[in-house]
Amino acid sequence: MKTILCYGDSNTWGSDPSGRGRFPYEQRWATVLQRRLGEDYLVIPEGLGGRTTVWDDPIEGHKNGSVYLPPCLASHKPLDLVVIMLGTNDLKMRFSVPASDIARGAGVLVDIVKKSDCGIKGAPPQVLLIAPPPVTKLSGFAEMFADAEAKSKLFGQYYEQIAHEKGCAFLNAGDLIVSSELDGIHFEAEEHRKLGEAVAAAVKAILS
Repeated sequence: MKTILCYGDSNTWGSDPSGRGRFPYEQRWATVLQRRLGEDYLVIPEGLGGRTTVWDDPIEGHKNGSVYLPPCLASHKPLDLVVIMLGTNDLKMRFSVPASDIARGAGVLVDIVKKSDCGIKGAPPQVLLIAPPPVTKLSGFAEMFADAEAKSKLFGQYYEQIAHEKGCAFLNAGDLIVSSELDGIHFEAEEHRKLGEAVAAAVKAILS
């Protein structure tokens, strides 16, 4: 059995853009991924609302993805592959960082995985870096995510550069899905399905 860790934020957790909490287990993209891959794979969802790549959140706390990633890897090892999709929360005005720095933050997470011994026989796991899709017109999050829409449109190109530099696989979610018009940030159930199926195809190519 091949083991895959999906490390992300509220969209990996399964937040419903309607504000009604969390999508049912079977509708989340990591669950779609598991279903598509079948019984020869184990998919571990590790989503946390508000999680950033490398930034300490002065308001919410405990959201720095680079801090939690090492113990997370250790608790689930041995891992064949780590899928990383983070960066949307880095767009919050409180962090005031450009898209290029957000991509570099994602690169720090790739480095953590590639320098670990949490893969098979003490080797590092492989990595699939996913660029989050651009945010759309924001509703209740408009002030918190001021200027985020323009920045997020640059994710695809910057994340691809980082993946090339780090020597890991890359997927641009912005080519596959769109953020919901309800809140501008989270994914509708149909987008979860599309993403899960696309990631499944990428995983099979990486681990075949």
